[in-house]
Amino acid sequence: MTRRTKIEEMNKHTGSASPIFGSVASDVEMPTTSLNKEPIDPLVAAELIREYVSTEGNAHQNLATFVQTYMEPEAVKLMSGTLEKNAIDKDEYPMTADLENRCVAIIENLWHANPAEKPMGTSTVGSSEACMLGGLAMLFRWKALAKKAGIDIYSSTRPNLVMGSGYQICWEKFCRYWDIDMRLVPMDEDHLSLDVNAAVALCDDHTIGIVPILGITYTGRYDDVKALDAAVEKYNKKAKVPVRIHVDGASGAMVAPFIEPKLEWDFRLPNVWSISTSGHKYGLVYPGIGWVVWRSEKALPQELIFNVSYLGGTEATMAINFSRSASQIVGQYFVFMRNGFEGYKEIHQKTLDVAQYLSKEIGKMGPFEMMATAEEVPIICWRMKKGSDRKWTLYDLDDRLRIHGWQVPAYPLPANMQAVTVQRIVARADLSMALADKYLRDMKAEIAHLDEVTGENAKKKKTGKRVKFDHSGR
Repeated sequence: MTRRTKIEEMNKHTGSASPIFGSVASDVEMPTTSLNKEPIDPLVAAELIREYVSTEGNAHQNLATFVQTYMEPEAVKLMSGTLEKNAIDKDEYPMTADLENRCVAIIENLWHANPAEKPMGTSTVGSSEACMLGGLAMLFRWKALAKKAGIDIYSSTRPNLVMGSGYQICWEKFCRYWDIDMRLVPMDEDHLSLDVNAAVALCDDHTIGIVPILGITYTGRYDDVKALDAAVEKYNKKAKVPVRIHVDGASGAMVAPFIEPKLEWDFRLPNVWSISTSGHKYGLVYPGIGWVVWRSEKALPQELIFNVSYLGGTEATMAINFSRSASQIVGQYFVFMRNGFEGYKEIHQKTLDVAQYLSKEIGKMGPFEMMATAEEVPIICWRMKKGSDRKWTLYDLDDRLRIHGWQVPAYPLPANMQAVTVQRIVARADLSMALADKYLRDMKAEIAHLDEVTGENAKKKKTGKRVKFDHSGR
């Protein structure tokens, strides 16, 4: 009997009622470079794939990622029921388009946009597309202003973008794609966030904008946008081409409005002309959804706006991507509606409490110097104490923690601090105190293990003599 006949017989007599791992189809090899010749029962195919991906890490133990790893079951059901809706097809799905517009309006309100200035915004595929759109608006705006000021925009001098060296890789992509000179302000011990004066000093007639970050990837710190705004205001009084600010809201733009509402970093500052953020980070939605808002019609060049049919009329669209599922937009609206302002505040405060607890306990362990303690976003990072005589590194600790399933990356800081290696934890809403305690127990156990195998006991193994564990690390 051929395999095909066996599958047909199975489907004929038992179909999906046949035990998955007792079926002939369960022996079919998963395709790698070409399609399998015959169809496979859907239950069998789903289970084989589920089993395969189950060998990956546990998302809840991935303390490396900012990306949301939990949504309520009701949200998941709602999103799964809207996967087929194309977000760009506003004529066919006008109610979904309305939900997107509501999300944009809610975010504009959170970021203190002035309705009289007619702010504009859109959803995007993650914050990378949002950053790209913010960058393009800066570039097109600069071209128009530079031409008006008599500056040759076609000379060998490339337009430039100023930002700190702790940038996200999407900005490097933007600059490479559109041939823009990336002018970076390096980090140093005294400036673990953007050095405002150094940033403005890099500006000239070819500067399209400055990008501060609200939640630097490496340390979670906020750049001082208010101080930057004041420095830019002073610079613009003498500049041929005024420089404006795009705030890369990263993770902080969905935390600061709830935790530090009085912090001035958004459209309350006159030179902040656009802001981008991730909805799938502390916006509490599964990936990938991002948002970008411009403070006014003036801030968004007309060349970047396209019109599509919508409810018998037209609707402006600025997104780069077309043909994407509207499910994340629906998910964002659900979370906004479900949580409200106080719900977001409660979730973020709890997450900060967990992160600060971890920071305090890790700081007590001895070998480490804390560099970020979740003062703004729920991120902590540490390095080995200067002059430490430990024979192991943070990379060793990173490896040992993976044995327990924890992903806690070790990595060097950016220029000019590449010699400093740090380790980072990103706390998210699904990191409970109970799970944090489990992590701390595993971390302490692995530190003791590393001390054991690299310290005095390791030297005594050949003789069979062992010395008592010494917490001093000598």
